[in-house]
Amino acid sequence: MSGSAYDADPTAGDGCVREEAGGPAHPARPAPAVSGPQFTLRPDGDRVVVEVRGELDLDSCERLAHVLRAALTEAADGVDLDLGEVLFCDCSALNTLLGVRERGLKQGKTVALRAAGPVVARLLTLTGTDTLFPAPPPTRARALGDPDQGGTGPRDPDDVEQELRIEVVQLRRAMETRPVIDLARGILMASFALSADDAWRVLVEASQRTNTKLHHLAGELVTAVQGSPPADDVQEQLAAAVAKVRSLPPPDDQDRA
Repeated sequence: MSGSAYDADPTAGDGCVREEAGGPAHPARPAPAVSGPQFTLRPDGDRVVVEVRGELDLDSCERLAHVLRAALTEAADGVDLDLGEVLFCDCSALNTLLGVRERGLKQGKTVALRAAGPVVARLLTLTGTDTLFPAPPPTRARALGDPDQGGTGPRDPDDVEQELRIEVVQLRRAMETRPVIDLARGILMASFALSADDAWRVLVEASQRTNTKLHHLAGELVTAVQGSPPADDVQEQLAAAVAKVRSLPPPDDQDRA
């Protein structure tokens, strides 16, 4: 992995970004006039850990994407997200995370979730996207039990088996819910002339607005096509979500920013 430090462009509004590489942290040059989340990057084996503090919303999405793309470039294997200190996270930030995850997969790299605060955990659970951000794989040092890397020696086979059981359950749930979500996306695409990406963004936005799990909301849409219209508040929030998504720039344009 490249040993060069990631130096954020202050004009891009990245707030405070630093990289720790085998020594004390060196604070980057913050932009005092810009408020928003703070980012810290540090290498961990073949991966890069990105720690985020503060609030993630539409205004900070471009900076979030900029930092994560840089981390992907630096990492040989992928990026681990530490969102334990995130105090607010909306669906626009989630869409950014999903976009970076897809970008990483195209590069043969993964985006994993090392820690999540209550707000982030609730959003991921609510939208059914928690399974898309698994726990990060152990580095070689941690796997061998290096105390400096948080290792504790060989892992208990029972713990490994339990983790595999949990993963199987999560995969089964994803397989069960994916078909109805895909159907709902198709309904939204046909009803509102949306792209596949925009239909997904509408589902995520409406799910958050109605405080409904994404696959439950998708089920309501599919049922509506069969003759049982969704509740009035659901219809209103879907319309509002469509209006909001149409007002946003396409994901590709955000990615090129």
